[in-house]
Amino acid sequence: MKIGEAARSLGVEIHVLRHWNDAGVVIPHRAASGHREYTEEHLRRAQVVQACQGVGMSLSEIRLVLTRDEAGRTEVIEDRLRRIRAQRSQLAVAERFLEHVIRCTHDLLTRCEACSDYATQAARRRGAGPDNAAGG
Repeated sequence: MKIGEAARSLGVEIHVLRHWNDAGVVIPHRAASGHREYTEEHLRRAQVVQACQGVGMSLSEIRLVLTRDEAGRTEVIEDRLRRIRAQRSQLAVAERFLEHVIRCTHDLLTRCEACSDYATQAARRRGAGPDNAAGG
């Protein structure tokens, strides 16, 4: 199938498929006329690329992940898993904070020790806080 049809079936713009071609993650066959020709295998590969992008991988990381024997593949996947697990942990803390805010009986959140503690911890994680304030 031609690039336009492939793009439609994947829900992406044509320039995305061209970019993936240039990045070396989905390289279609070329017809005698020079037009890109996508097979079902190319479409499946593109779907894997989309899935990898969905978990935050860059195209250079995806290029390593696509082939089982690629050097550095396991390290890229393990790094992504570490990031996802850290994100999950941060989201769990944020969820507990918001659940507390719903039940908080203080008229101002700044008067609630639990709310203030969360805000202080969040500022530290961002590298901002009273100790790191600009001009300090």
